[in-house]
Amino acid sequence: MADQYAQSGDDMRPTEVPAIRWEEPPEGPVLVLLDQTRLPAEEVELVCTDASALVEAIGSLAVRGAPLLGIAGAYGVALAAARGFDVDEAANALAGARPTAVNLSVGVRRARDAYEAEVAKGGGPEQGARAALAAARQLHREDAEASARMAEHGLVLLEELLPGGGHRILTHCNSGALVSGGEGTAFAVALAAHRAGQLRRLWVDETRPLLQGARLTAYEAARRGMAYTLLTDNAAGSLFAAGEVDAVLIGADRIAADGSVANKVGSYPLAVLARYHHVPFIVVAPVTTVDPDTPDGASIEVEQRPGFEVTEMAAPQAPMSGAGAGIPVAPLGTQAYNPAFDVTPPELVTAIVTEEGVVSPVTAEGLAELCARSGRVTTD
Repeated sequence: MADQYAQSGDDMRPTEVPAIRWEEPPEGPVLVLLDQTRLPAEEVELVCTDASALVEAIGSLAVRGAPLLGIAGAYGVALAAARGFDVDEAANALAGARPTAVNLSVGVRRARDAYEAEVAKGGGPEQGARAALAAARQLHREDAEASARMAEHGLVLLEELLPGGGHRILTHCNSGALVSGGEGTAFAVALAAHRAGQLRRLWVDETRPLLQGARLTAYEAARRGMAYTLLTDNAAGSLFAAGEVDAVLIGADRIAADGSVANKVGSYPLAVLARYHHVPFIVVAPVTTVDPDTPDGASIEVEQRPGFEVTEMAAPQAPMSGAGAGIPVAPLGTQAYNPAFDVTPPELVTAIVTEEGVVSPVTAEGLAELCARSGRVTTD
């Protein structure tokens, strides 16, 4: 089950409410999430006392973003173990909560493997729960470290591709601290450019249908004091045509073995625009987002979201809680095509930036070498 309580969010500084944290009050351990469906109007925390509540939070996008989903999945397994629920059942439910984001299943597997290894050694459920929690905390730390390294590698790449600074960067969806144990993926690179005095303008795609760019990326950019401008997704083409975009930086939810990139729907059209206008199209993601077991883009399962996310808009300062809860923007009964992601082929990707380095050109061989160098374990 879950409870909510609000905290003020009007101090115009980087949020002091973490996207995710583990707490152990007297009544038992809980996983506390910053409810991203309520931003930017208010900072509301969602308190999950079991894995089913976390599954619901993942499905509603209260917690989202590939790296953070991996962390949440690991903590969810630890929560189930600590509270005496069936760990395998919880792990299966969590891993299937969002099919496109591979980090979720990676995080779930790490915590479940740690639990099972401890139990196999003769430890009881309590020791297994501690092992699962330790694995989740380790993953959380690793992601924060990976975020910092991605920012460093990405900034070096920008300097190589665009010497002289003054970068005008276009980004899509949200890839900042709200999706990460650190400062994010693609947004972390833009933030590093800002801190180095090299960011002239961050163009923020609004990102339909749930407006993660408008609600979340703009929220983070404002609190960081970055120069940013919000635009509707279909206005990006005119920016390219006017020569106002120097680079596109996006995150990823899954990268197939051949370098195909699944990211929030609307990313592929940006890649096409970038190629036509000779603008670098850069993907920033941790190695855990690379899935060697998915051979190509056609093999990536693309999540289909409910139609009401297109036919309705959430009322101001109200959670996005389901059909009938929002303001209708289309006639009753309108069918909606609402894929959560699209897939960009590797030939349209200039580079993939990870914590282990940069792959460019993007090839299956280059990604395989990167995974081998990182020591990434890819088997269940």
